[in-house]
Amino acid sequence: MRIGLRLLLGFFLILGLALFVVLRVFVEEVKPGTRQAMEDSLVDAAYTLARLAAPDMKAGTIASGDFAQALTGLPGVNPQASIWGFRKERIDYRITVTDAQGIVRFDTQPEAIGQDFSRWNDVARTLRGEYGARSSPANPYAPDASTVMHVAAPIRDGERIIGALSVSRPNERLEPYIERSQQRILRWSWALLGLSLAIGLLFSWWIASSLSRLRGYANAVARGDRVAMPVLGRLSGSTEFSELAQALERMRLKLEDKAYVESYVHTLTHELKSPLAAIRGAAELLQEELPPNDRHRFADNIQRQAERLRQLVDKLLELAHVEQMRGLASREPVDLSALTRELLQRMEPRTRLKALRVHDDLGPGMTVPGDPFLIGQALQNLLDNAIDFSPHQGELWLRLRRDGDQVEWSVRDQGPGIPGYAQDRIFERFYSLPRGEGQDKGSGLGLCLVQEVSELHGGQLVIGNNEPPPGCEARWRLPS
Repeated sequence: MRIGLRLLLGFFLILGLALFVVLRVFVEEVKPGTRQAMEDSLVDAAYTLARLAAPDMKAGTIASGDFAQALTGLPGVNPQASIWGFRKERIDYRITVTDAQGIVRFDTQPEAIGQDFSRWNDVARTLRGEYGARSSPANPYAPDASTVMHVAAPIRDGERIIGALSVSRPNERLEPYIERSQQRILRWSWALLGLSLAIGLLFSWWIASSLSRLRGYANAVARGDRVAMPVLGRLSGSTEFSELAQALERMRLKLEDKAYVESYVHTLTHELKSPLAAIRGAAELLQEELPPNDRHRFADNIQRQAERLRQLVDKLLELAHVEQMRGLASREPVDLSALTRELLQRMEPRTRLKALRVHDDLGPGMTVPGDPFLIGQALQNLLDNAIDFSPHQGELWLRLRRDGDQVEWSVRDQGPGIPGYAQDRIFERFYSLPRGEGQDKGSGLGLCLVQEVSELHGGQLVIGNNEPPPGCEARWRLPS
């Protein structure tokens, strides 16, 4: 399982558990808390009404006095109130007055008058001077029905309790308010859960993406690819991820520098042995008495080998410069047609010497963005190879064409082509093939340099034999 998914699942599990516990506790407290608030209001109402009912109770006119007349018809009153979007169209209070024996003497529901309520907790406890309250089913024959809350207050004659006044209200009247509160709590909880999940997804993606880029960067470095340090985005800032990327980059540079120097010292030492041995042998022979022709031949050999050393060092410096580049500092339009023709003009003495016919199919100017100097170096190496491997009085075909958003430059010669054993090694550093009679072996750095320049420009270099043979063709595709 990927680390991003693990982080997300862990985050979601912890968040979900915490939200479940909080939500469960909160929702379970809504209904009891609302009923406690209702009980508190019933207590206030019961004690207030008990004080108002006391004069009629003392006078024995509780069923017909001012108190009874004021409350008669109370259930039919329509307050026409709107409470937080809910319409209230009737009074939900029921007021019951019992005497000291618990017999109902007045009730806003007249059918209860004369009944014995002394067995009910609210009346019984109040007549004993205690706090009396109860919650019982609205229908005694249906225990699962909605309940009614009753709160009683004593009616006193001085210190003597002469009756009890109960105020009751159905609990179901609170259900719409409780239900709406629960729904709002649930909606906000789901919204919070969704928002938290989105934040968790974002951070999990960020962490996983940063790690994935660092892993890809490390793998590319291990393969020896030319890659730049990953940009981890604005979210990373100066976090541990960006510091880790910088540490990896510093480590890569130090390791590459060390390996680069070791590789170049080793290969350069190997390549210098042959021309140095030739120079030393010729120099030793020149110290002896030789005919003038032999002396000139050995001197020419020293000059040739010295030139070969110079070219090798120059190529190495060029290649080292290109290999150390991680990208192009700037790009400008490069006219491939004009640049190729300019290079051919410089190489005209060599083409004349080999009596080569050059077929120019470069067409009008086609430009690509890049570094003019590097592209020129690459084209010169490809043209050098084509001329060196061409036979005397051979032909060269130069072609330039546009293919979608790319431009393809190609050169084709009539040389011996690439042997099968060398197909996979032509881009190796210091690997070179014989170039025909009278020509020194190449440095083996030209195609390596072209490949590096191509990668810097996002191009693709393909070199293969002509079909049908003989000859070889180099095709270089560059984005336009």
